[in-house]
Amino acid sequence: MLRIPCSVHPSHSCNLHIMAPSTKVVDGGWGWAIVMASFMAQLLAYGSPQSVGVLYPEWLHAFQEGKGMTAWVGSLVAGVGLIASPICSACVDNFGARPVTIFSGVMVAGGLMLSAFAPNVQFLIFSYGIVVGLGCGLVYAATLTITCQYFDKRRGLALGIVTTGTSIGAFLYATVQNELIVLYGLDGCLLIIGAIALNLMACGGFMRPLYMPRYYLKQKAALERNTEEQLFEKPPASDLNATAGSTAASPETTVAVKELLITVDAKDLSSQTEKKGSFLTRLAIMKVIKKKQQAYSRYMQSTSEILQDQAMVAYCFAVFLFSLGAFPPVLFIEDVAQSEGLIEEVSIFPLVSIGAIATGVGKLVLGILVDIRWINSIYLYTFTMFGGGVVLLLLPVTKTYFGLQILSALHGFFSGNWSLTSYITTNIVGLDRLTQAHGILMFFGGLGIMLGPPVVGWFFDWMQSYDLAFYFSGSCVLLGAVVLLLLTLPCCNRKNSDNDRPDVLYTSNCDKVASVA
Repeated sequence: MLRIPCSVHPSHSCNLHIMAPSTKVVDGGWGWAIVMASFMAQLLAYGSPQSVGVLYPEWLHAFQEGKGMTAWVGSLVAGVGLIASPICSACVDNFGARPVTIFSGVMVAGGLMLSAFAPNVQFLIFSYGIVVGLGCGLVYAATLTITCQYFDKRRGLALGIVTTGTSIGAFLYATVQNELIVLYGLDGCLLIIGAIALNLMACGGFMRPLYMPRYYLKQKAALERNTEEQLFEKPPASDLNATAGSTAASPETTVAVKELLITVDAKDLSSQTEKKGSFLTRLAIMKVIKKKQQAYSRYMQSTSEILQDQAMVAYCFAVFLFSLGAFPPVLFIEDVAQSEGLIEEVSIFPLVSIGAIATGVGKLVLGILVDIRWINSIYLYTFTMFGGGVVLLLLPVTKTYFGLQILSALHGFFSGNWSLTSYITTNIVGLDRLTQAHGILMFFGGLGIMLGPPVVGWFFDWMQSYDLAFYFSGSCVLLGAVVLLLLTLPCCNRKNSDNDRPDVLYTSNCDKVASVA
C-alpha cells in the first residue's frame, strides 16, 4: 500500500490501496489458490463448448435444420473467443481479473440456460455460439493474466496446470452431458450445465488482485479532483444571507462567514482564470490526440512489418488451414459414428472424451519436445500437420467404431500443437513483438475454426455423406503443412527462424505471457 501526498492538503497523506508493481512476485502461497481457481474456471467455462460434439446430434434431431446451419453453433462458440481476444484482454487490463471472471460467469451460465429455451437454430447461434463464446474468451484472458501475475519462476508450471482445465473439462462434460440428456432431455441438460457454470462467480472471488486495474486508478483520480473542486464551490446565496442577517453572531458564526467569503473570493478568482485554463485544456487535448495518432501509426507500421515476414505469413496461412480442417471432427465425430451405423447413440465414453484426453497428452509431449535444442519448432509443427491431415483422410475409409476411437486419439494428439504457437511466434518475430504477432495469429486461427464446421456441414447437405467433406479437410491441412515447410526452408527463406534462435525467457510482463499461454 502506498502513502501519497494528498492533492488537497499536502501536509496530510491519503492511503490508497495501490499495490506497487514489484519485481518479486508470490511464486506460491495464495498463488496456488489462484491456480486452482483458474483451473476450475477454465474447466467450468470450456467443458460444454469443448464437448459440443455430444450436443450436435441432439440439435439436429430437435430443430431438423441442415448440418451446415447447425454447425455454426459449435464453430462460433470456439472461434468468437479467439477473434475477440484483444477486446477480452483489454477488459481484464482495465477492470481486473476478478470482476471480469464474475461477469463471464453470468454470460456463460446465462447463455447455456437461454439455449435450453431456444426455439430455432438462429437463436441458438446467438445464445450458445456468441454469448457463451465471448464469456469463454473473457475467462481465458482473466485466468491467464492473474496466474502470471502471481508466478515468475514457476510460471510455466502454473500456466500448464491452468490450461489443462479445458482438456479435463471436455473429457468430463462429454460424459456428463450424455448422461444428463438421457435422464432429463436436451433442455434439462443445458439448464443443469448452466447452473453449474454459475460457480465461475465463486472462482472469481479467489482472484485477489496484485495490481490495481486502470479503471479503479482512474476512479480514484477523479475522486481526488472532485474533492478539490468542492473547496472552490460557491455556497448558496441563502446561506450567506442567513449568516449576514444574524444580529447576535457567535464566534463560530464569524469564523464560518470568513470561510465562506474566502471561498467566494477563490471562486471568483478561478472564474477569472477560466479562459486561460480552457485554452491550456485545448492544447492538452490536441497533444493527447496527436500522441494517439502517433501510437496508432506505429501500431499499423509494426503490423505491416510483421506481415512482411515470409515465415510469419506462412505460419498464419498454415494455422488458418489447420483450424479450417482439423476442428470439424471435434463437432462431427459423434454424428459420423451414428450416420455410418457404427453406434445407435452416443456411448458412455464418447469419442469427444478420447480426443480431449489425447489433446492434453499432446500438449504436454509436444511442449517437452520443443524444448530440445536440436528439434526445430516449425518442422515439429509441420509434422503434426502432416499427421493430422493423414488422420482426416483416413476417417472416410474407417468402418468400425474401434477404428474411429484410434483416429480420434491420434487426431487429438496432433491437435495439441496449439501449445507450440507462442514458441514458434517468438522465434519468428522476437519477444518484443510477441503480443501483437500472436494476436494476428489467433485471428487467423479463430477465422478457420469459425468457417470449418459450416463448410463440412454444407458438404454433407450437398452429398449426403461425410466422405468428401473429410477429404476436403484433410487436403486443407496437408496443403498448409506443405506451404509452411517450403516457405520456411533455409533456401527459400532468408531469415531462418531457428538459427541462433533466442531462448524464450519469460519476463515479468504479464500481458505478453497471458496473451500467448
